[in-house]
Amino acid sequence: MLFRSHGSAAIPEATSQIPPTSQSECDGALAVLRDSASEWAGLGLSARLDILESLRVSTYAIAERWVQAGCKAKQIRLGTPDEAEEWLGGPAVLLRNIRLLARSLEEIRDKGGVKLPGEVTTRPGGQVVAQVFPTDTLDKVLFGGFTAEVWMDSSVTKDNLSGTMGVFYKDPKPEAKVGLVLGAGNVSSIGPMDALYKLFAEGEVVLLKMNPVNEYLGPIMEEACRELVTRGYLRIVYGGAAVGDYLCNHEHVDSIHITGSDKTHDAIVWGLGEEGEERKRKGEKRNERPVTSELGNVSPIIVVPGPWTAKELEFHGVNIASSLTNNAGFNCNATRVVVNHEGWAQRRGLLDAVKNAFVIAEERFPYYPGAEDRHEAFMKAHPDAHQFGPAGEGRVPWTLIEGLDPDNKDELCFTTEAWCGVTSEVAIPATDVVDYINKAVDFANDTLWGTLSASIIVHPSSLKDPRVAKAVDDAIANLRFGSVVVNHWAALSYAFVSTCWGAFPGHTDEDIRSGRGVVHNTYLFDRPEKTVVRGPFTVFPKPAWFITNKTSHEVGRKLTDVYANPSPLKIPTLLFSAVRG
Repeated sequence: MLFRSHGSAAIPEATSQIPPTSQSECDGALAVLRDSASEWAGLGLSARLDILESLRVSTYAIAERWVQAGCKAKQIRLGTPDEAEEWLGGPAVLLRNIRLLARSLEEIRDKGGVKLPGEVTTRPGGQVVAQVFPTDTLDKVLFGGFTAEVWMDSSVTKDNLSGTMGVFYKDPKPEAKVGLVLGAGNVSSIGPMDALYKLFAEGEVVLLKMNPVNEYLGPIMEEACRELVTRGYLRIVYGGAAVGDYLCNHEHVDSIHITGSDKTHDAIVWGLGEEGEERKRKGEKRNERPVTSELGNVSPIIVVPGPWTAKELEFHGVNIASSLTNNAGFNCNATRVVVNHEGWAQRRGLLDAVKNAFVIAEERFPYYPGAEDRHEAFMKAHPDAHQFGPAGEGRVPWTLIEGLDPDNKDELCFTTEAWCGVTSEVAIPATDVVDYINKAVDFANDTLWGTLSASIIVHPSSLKDPRVAKAVDDAIANLRFGSVVVNHWAALSYAFVSTCWGAFPGHTDEDIRSGRGVVHNTYLFDRPEKTVVRGPFTVFPKPAWFITNKTSHEVGRKLTDVYANPSPLKIPTLLFSAVRG
């Protein structure tokens, strides 16, 4: 079967173009890492900063080839706006990550701890909230009006917060460990950024296994990370499930991090087939190593009714459509369910705006294995779905399924991450806006599969009603998702990097859902609960990820340059490209 009742979609293994790394070669790579683990664990901050500086230079040097390789594999025409995806989801965000990690390590070295860019507050119940964006003046210029916070778990207080930051660097005798990172096949920065987190936040040397879908980037990643490779702190290997299984059970591997599916997690921890299910029922793990993971989501956008103008409906139609079409729909934070108030007079207007955006969206090559079969399964369940763009072999049209029943907890759109260009809409009946918000939160928490990311869109005029404002604030607090983003696509929580990216905490190995642990997190929090990003209801210039932006590829290239080599002199030309979008 292609699907099971709840979880991420089953994805066939891609055909490898690079020969799988042999077991003897894997053994050799892990032996090098084991020998280097103690040296890395005890390496001083100045030496680590030298390595990050080297990574900055080498990553920027290969950025152009990185983007070209991604565009070739995904059949994106160079010089078109779609090229921006490979800049923004590739070298730009990795360079930002390197820069912010270096800043935190400098502060630990020079000031004894990480300095936050904003204030630390407590919510009415005592939960500690740390502002982590904007991180500097550059962020304020490029992302005017956007803020982000990390909310801590209940064990953190204002007084002990600093003690929960950069914990690895507080340990006088850190343990030498080898971490295995099983890389994702969709967004090219995920693998190297997951490796950076293991290395610089958790203090482990890393074996990174490339996913067969984007293994073509492996040699380029080795060049970008050559300082880590040369010193024996990082190795990159290739292969599919068989290689991954061998590595997960290798004597030299101390921990595992995966970005993928809940099925992969279960195969590692419990095993495959009936034997694996039996182990799971009995609680007898096949693999006792600690496993952190990011495993996808049926991501919702909750739309709060309000007095939206025609221009605002158009803006958010593009906003919602762009959050699906980006990367051809192969994102774990792609919008899968738009949640509306059944009685909102402008519900139909918003849906029409989304459809209009899909009409003008470029057709995309479905590069991820099994996309056509997954799309067909949703079409069989909903033959009346709206499809936009060419259909047929080798094509997956953008698809909107409207008017789902919110009480049908077995609805495929609610229980399974489509992992292709499919999104849906559900309308929830309610007595008023406050009642709707409360019901929408319950629906997202209790009916939709996963806890990775969610968005909520609310007009500023709606917030002038104190009851609605309180309901929205309560919704942000009560949504059990690792990231909650106001007015925009939840991918911002991934891209800002100073934020934490991962599932809402609390999942067990028996019910892993969207995973466990976080990455990015460049302020090095040890006990985060969730990230909250807030942005203006509409923004200008047009966001670079919008499908209607005609200069986004220019913005992506220039933003990469700014993150690699910051200079105030580069900002005007970047902004010029942005306003022309």
